[in-house]
Amino acid sequence: MSGALTPYGLTCEMLDRPLGLDERLPRLSWKLRSGRRGDAQSAYRITVALSEADLDMGRVVWDTGRQESADSVLVPYDGPPLQSSTRYHWRVAVWDGEGEETGRAGSWFETGLLHADDWRAVWIARDPATAPVMEPPRDDDRTERTRHLLPCPHLRKPFVLDGRRPVRARAYVSARGLYELRLNGRRVGDAELAPGWTEYDRRVQYQTYDVGHLLNEGENVVGAVLADGWWSGFVGFDARHQAMHYGVAPQLIVQLLLDFPDGSRRWVLSDGGWRAQAGPVRYSDMLMGEYVDAREELPGWDRPGYDDAGWTPAAVADTSTGVLEAACDQPVRVLEELPARSVRRLDDDRCVVDLGQNMVGRVRLTVRGAERGRRIRLRHAEMLTGDELYLDNLRTAEATDVYIASGEPVETFEPRFTFHGFRYVEVTGYPGDLRPKDVTGRVLHSDVPWTGEFACSDATVTRLQSNIRWGQRGNFVSIPTDCPQRDERLGWLADAQVFLPTACRNADVGAFFARWMRDVVDAQHPDGAFPDVVPELCLDREGAPAWGDGGVIIPWQLYRVYGDRRVLERSYPAMKAWVDHVHRNNPGLLWRTAVGNHYGDWLQVGVETRRDLLATAYFARSAELVAATAGVLGHDDDAKYYGALHASVREAFIDAFVDADEGRVAGDTQTGYLLALAFDLLPGHAVPAAVDRLVADIEARDRHLTTGFVGVALLCPVLTAHGRADLAYHLLHQDTYPSWAYSIRHGATTIWERWDGWTRERGFQSPAMNSFNHYSLGSVGDWLYGGVAGIGQAPGSVAYRELLLKPAVGGRLTWARARQVTPRGTVSCGWTLEDGVLTLDVIVPPGPGATLVIPTGDPGGVRESDRPLTGTPGATGIEITETGPGSLSVGLASGHYRFTAAPPRQWPGFHPPPGRKP
Repeated sequence: MSGALTPYGLTCEMLDRPLGLDERLPRLSWKLRSGRRGDAQSAYRITVALSEADLDMGRVVWDTGRQESADSVLVPYDGPPLQSSTRYHWRVAVWDGEGEETGRAGSWFETGLLHADDWRAVWIARDPATAPVMEPPRDDDRTERTRHLLPCPHLRKPFVLDGRRPVRARAYVSARGLYELRLNGRRVGDAELAPGWTEYDRRVQYQTYDVGHLLNEGENVVGAVLADGWWSGFVGFDARHQAMHYGVAPQLIVQLLLDFPDGSRRWVLSDGGWRAQAGPVRYSDMLMGEYVDAREELPGWDRPGYDDAGWTPAAVADTSTGVLEAACDQPVRVLEELPARSVRRLDDDRCVVDLGQNMVGRVRLTVRGAERGRRIRLRHAEMLTGDELYLDNLRTAEATDVYIASGEPVETFEPRFTFHGFRYVEVTGYPGDLRPKDVTGRVLHSDVPWTGEFACSDATVTRLQSNIRWGQRGNFVSIPTDCPQRDERLGWLADAQVFLPTACRNADVGAFFARWMRDVVDAQHPDGAFPDVVPELCLDREGAPAWGDGGVIIPWQLYRVYGDRRVLERSYPAMKAWVDHVHRNNPGLLWRTAVGNHYGDWLQVGVETRRDLLATAYFARSAELVAATAGVLGHDDDAKYYGALHASVREAFIDAFVDADEGRVAGDTQTGYLLALAFDLLPGHAVPAAVDRLVADIEARDRHLTTGFVGVALLCPVLTAHGRADLAYHLLHQDTYPSWAYSIRHGATTIWERWDGWTRERGFQSPAMNSFNHYSLGSVGDWLYGGVAGIGQAPGSVAYRELLLKPAVGGRLTWARARQVTPRGTVSCGWTLEDGVLTLDVIVPPGPGATLVIPTGDPGGVRESDRPLTGTPGATGIEITETGPGSLSVGLASGHYRFTAAPPRQWPGFHPPPGRKP
């Protein structure tokens, strides 16, 4: 049926065809599309079987039967217990609103090792007792930090398949450190920096690979290269390197499962029978860089027939496997390539390459005509100072890769176990002329699906959205991190919680953050304090207001956006413990005793928001969200208790910090007013005056912001919610310091850590803390989607079940549009102002209802598909719900719509402030 209701985008545990899950009750989801207005799912049926043929024949493991339900998000499996290492095929059929079955779609998921005794392999490593002593490479540029770093070990084991080919072959692999798995001379999979960074003392993720196509009849060889990674390399900014290790050297665990046609199985395991050797990677560290001596290559080491008599036996490092868990989010991958924009020679031996974009990853360098032993060095930086790299802000990170040529006519160097944050690369020692085509930036980040798009008529605002996305790319590397160029790269909870709404607009980060939340919960201290960073290895800091509160705010946001009830269930005890911790230490309900740290509104400009005010606002917010979570989970007594606690903290906040008669919030800072307004911490009658004071402060500063990390995400949404979208637009377009556009005027291609990372008057800020790739101040991106383009949820809606489309037309813009793939389907909202006519184009997916608020000076003149709404009965899928002096609200069923109307009365909108500074 053409245009009929159809399921698509099937996922299991928010992943597309996951290989190696260890969830016992995985959840199945699908999206819907239709070419017909008003379409909606009235029922579904899920069937699960061991093959597609079994699905066709009705030989099923689980059958829901026809379920009269509109559910399509995270429907839990409820069949017989799943078996380890088994692929399950599933199919969903849907019925439309008229009761007709209109579409089917299928997918699969495969279980990993579900039981502790499924693991037979052991952890192995290169045995330092039997490995020959090898002098580390010595050259003029080596530092004390890198001299002690050891070569990356190679490990191998041959095995024979005597005339039998398996019908299925799986590799279950992990490392303490980083690994690259090899099988018969070929790399297995494309995951980078695997297995990723977790709270290694509690969990280490393993990956599952289909390796059947890589096997040979006869002799086979499985091998791996290991590197220190987060396990035993430099991590964070603590100079006490030895004290920071989880371990002292990397370890490997591998389990190959081979299934044969007769039903028999064979395991090939990591054990003491493997052999080990150093190779060409003389060291690799994620902060310091990678050193490769191509003269030390081991040709054929990962293929059959190689003589490993000179290698040493691998050591069994550990036999316990209890920390191993299946990977439950997307791996890091190389996801984009950037060609070099230019090469500029500095002197006879040095060139600077400009990739045109601040990025995170590494360089692939083609080397032509280098004599054997030639040393080529690559240093990485985000900025230039004059013609030279600006390196001061790297602090102790060296971000330097070295390649010693083998002497082949053409060689390719690309590091494997490190990454850098950079736009510019200084290449020293390259033979002859370095050409742009010889240098490629290889962009690394967690492979979360991009699901959102925003664009508008203003090039600077569109560039801002691009910078936000690039900041998200570069800082979503296994965990939500920060500062990918320097010795930090840590999972700060406040940074993550303020940026999460924007991250959810740009990409599907449901699985990514749900996995990280497991580590956040595990890292909670016995007294209930969350740490400031997770994983917590190198920074013993706990309990900062807005930082620790991330442990409450993040799971709630994941539930609201993705409908992930399970992340609430798993996080709830820790969420309660955090609020109880704050309450226990502040029985007077004003958070003035910070047991751990207190950063305030980090990097605010020229003001100081009272720390007790900020902390108490977050105390109230976290108590409110714990009460809401208790309600969702059916913990009625908890809901009452934390609801009452929230009311009491709110009252204490008002008494201590609010002059209700004048609407004044203590400290008179923008962030103070924003917290009070956003978190509903004001008496109703004081709200208008508080808004006026917020506006007055912005106007008094020539329409500039003062907000730091905590306040910036609230600024434009709060102004818009209280009728001052015009001022939000002024801030968006402002291009003098401090502003988003100021950095763009000066060449920024990512979001900077601080508003004054570089200014014309003062140059670079202190190198002690000055990243040019940091997502926190980019949290305005949520407002671009939800305010400018207008895509949002109705209050109380979960997973976009009820849409609220409310575009704020204004500023310098003549058009804006956004598209967002929600858990239920694609939503789109955009507007254009041309020749005195406002045009809105809207897409509502099947199922969710939507309320569209049309900003117009003439509600009676609104037309849809060139037909008047008022006075014309039968407009399909449209219901007028409210008419006001400046808007018309209509209820929409699913479908595509085009509305035309007179523009808002305040149009033409943006007027630059008088006396604007150049």
